[in-house]
Amino acid sequence: MLYAGIEGGGTKFVCAVARSPLEILESASFPTTEPQGTLAECIRFFVAAQARHGAIASLGLACFGPVELRKDSAQYGRLLPTPKPGWSGVDVLEPLRTAFGVPIALDVDVGAAALAELRFGAGRGLGSLAYVTVGTGIGGAVAPAGETARLMHAEMGHIPIRRDPRDTFAGCCPFHGDCLEGLASGPAIRARWGCNLGELPPEHEGRAIIAEYLGQLAASIALMLSVERVVFGGGVMADGTLLPLIRRAAAKYLNGYLPMLKDDAQIESYIRAPGLGAQAGVVGALLIAQGLL
Repeated sequence: MLYAGIEGGGTKFVCAVARSPLEILESASFPTTEPQGTLAECIRFFVAAQARHGAIASLGLACFGPVELRKDSAQYGRLLPTPKPGWSGVDVLEPLRTAFGVPIALDVDVGAAALAELRFGAGRGLGSLAYVTVGTGIGGAVAPAGETARLMHAEMGHIPIRRDPRDTFAGCCPFHGDCLEGLASGPAIRARWGCNLGELPPEHEGRAIIAEYLGQLAASIALMLSVERVVFGGGVMADGTLLPLIRRAAAKYLNGYLPMLKDDAQIESYIRAPGLGAQAGVVGALLIAQGLL
């Protein structure tokens, strides 16, 4: 049996066909451009892949949000108002349904990545974790998601945060200005300093400023959600230099309040990089596709 998975991110879409979530036969990635062209690229990939590997039985779509996940909503499968230009209101499911006629599972990209990390990655053997992606946007999700009725999926990137006194940047979120995503996402970093975070000099204060904001998020997750681990992924985190600074900032904000996170070793174990690396999202998409069957 073959499964198809799509990780639809703000920068790129990753497509894969697999025999199981960890047994990927073929994959490809495409830049996230306008909706019709991006989804058409995905469809072309799966049509060609099926000719080589056989028919897919189900498809998992892990898409950037916000997206309507309530199946009883007339807007199910549509992007809600989003900072991504041209994507608000787009139905991301219908072109795939029309092309393939197989069951499709839908989740936000961070939701699927959280599930994959809990099952196969940095949370393996634990009962819960939160996954945060820091890239074109900032998103977060908890696995397992639970059965509580929800207004919508979590939008952790749009929470208000305490400003670092060194930071005079107004913020770039079109909805909130200086929310977490408006201050600490990849576009916010480039707008402020003219380059990606990894291109800043090692001792540049920008690294500490971004870590302060993400450390606040990690501390808030620990206090509000009480998950067993927090995992940070995404393009801004890719070079690994930010993670120790985030741990330090989170410890500062917690200030010894949680007894199980009082020392450096506990904080290091609690705030981790993805065990699946950059594949967490697409593995999660394949996992929710497998779950349909």
